[in-house]
Amino acid sequence: MGGFFGTISKRDCVNDLFYGTDYNSHLGTKRAGMVTYDEEGGFHRAIHSLERQYFRSRFEDELNNFKGHQGIGVISDNDPQPIIINSHLGRYAVVTVAKINNVPQLADELLEKRMHLSEMSANNINPTELVALLINMGNDFVEGINMVYKKIEGSCSMLILTEDGIIAARDFLGRTPIVIGQKSLHRLSPFGTDELLEAYAVSSETTSFPNLDYKILRDIGPGEIVKLKADGIEVLQKPLSRCQICSFLWVYYGFPASDYEGINTEFVREKNGRILGEKDDVDADIVCGIPDSGVGMALGYSEGKNIPYKRAVVKYTPTWPRSFTPGNQNRRALVAKMKLIPNPAVLKDQRIVFCDDSIVRGTQLRDNVRTFFDNGAKEVHVRISCPPLVYGCPFIGFTSSKSDLELITRRIIKDFEGDENKNLEEYAKTGTQEYERMVNEIARRLGLTSLKFATIEDLIESIGLPKERVCTHCFDGSSYCHEKDEE
Repeated sequence: MGGFFGTISKRDCVNDLFYGTDYNSHLGTKRAGMVTYDEEGGFHRAIHSLERQYFRSRFEDELNNFKGHQGIGVISDNDPQPIIINSHLGRYAVVTVAKINNVPQLADELLEKRMHLSEMSANNINPTELVALLINMGNDFVEGINMVYKKIEGSCSMLILTEDGIIAARDFLGRTPIVIGQKSLHRLSPFGTDELLEAYAVSSETTSFPNLDYKILRDIGPGEIVKLKADGIEVLQKPLSRCQICSFLWVYYGFPASDYEGINTEFVREKNGRILGEKDDVDADIVCGIPDSGVGMALGYSEGKNIPYKRAVVKYTPTWPRSFTPGNQNRRALVAKMKLIPNPAVLKDQRIVFCDDSIVRGTQLRDNVRTFFDNGAKEVHVRISCPPLVYGCPFIGFTSSKSDLELITRRIIKDFEGDENKNLEEYAKTGTQEYERMVNEIARRLGLTSLKFATIEDLIESIGLPKERVCTHCFDGSSYCHEKDEE
């Protein structure tokens, strides 16, 4: 998916920028970049690969090269960014969290207008540069950002570092979040009194704020455009009325301590697990969460089912705090297995409920379950905190899947129907014959004693937003059209 962080202050911002960006590292694994601006040195940028190293280890040694009171940073699964642009709008840098499905068509349209695309990586068009070129088609930044909203198919949120402030623009349907933080700074003046200074930050994750002393000010609304300066915030475009924030923020890729639309991730996961535990009729001895995003659900399930939570499997954090993604599929599977260590003393002779966030391909869960049985588990019941993923996501890159057939659900549907696209609505609807048959087949293929998924209704209840304000497309194929709300 990716995440970004920006900050502007009346004093040096480099440390806040560095650590604030780092707190988005769980959202992307491919590349990272930072750029600062100061009046004397202009823009200073660095971009590094994260495919074999962490953000901090790549950037820490060169922090002294960055100077300025304002900057933006990004953790990305896309091509290199930030992009620095010279245009009629001035010189600026831009980062995006985006999934743009019509990149080739937009590129052809721009090339026909005699624009050029220079930021190529492995012969691929850089989507952030494409966004910048669309911005440049406007007479000002607001008009240019609305050009992006109008032209792209998918989603796009962005930060723009200008010479006099940071512009933050959230996707026009709010699929990805941007939150504003604020802190007060105190400085000893020549007259011996404290002057109250302001600093602002914008981030994909509110997790970036507490340790840097920022307080959550508010979410930026869908389609809203704001400009941050060290002494205040200017709303350049009011938020739109429609919202389709991605439900997978709370299910999977959001950090447990982060809030979106004022709703905490861990709170949602625990409530979701508690609802499922209260309804579940399975007989089990203990419950365990698959680290990391299954833990919150398992704690809630333990409360709802009234069975103890035990760490039957533990993540080996000293050397596997995060999985880097090898290019080889066999090595990826090995990496996924190596970071989780079963505890035979807890597993032996137990009927265990394992909670996890989702099932995409099923490969990792199948291997884990085999390991649980090998280490003495009597029964392995799996409970998933979201409905089955029946539809690929056209809006957020939350998995590396390139085809719907990488989803275990669609492979099973193809085996059943001869066509992976047949009767999808029935397979996606909890309680239908097709749904039950599909879930039973997933359980059989993965070697599970039993399998249950949360319903859309229970997930929405756990989140606490109206269904129409949450995107559940990957579960039921529903979504708003790309047309921008005119209100």
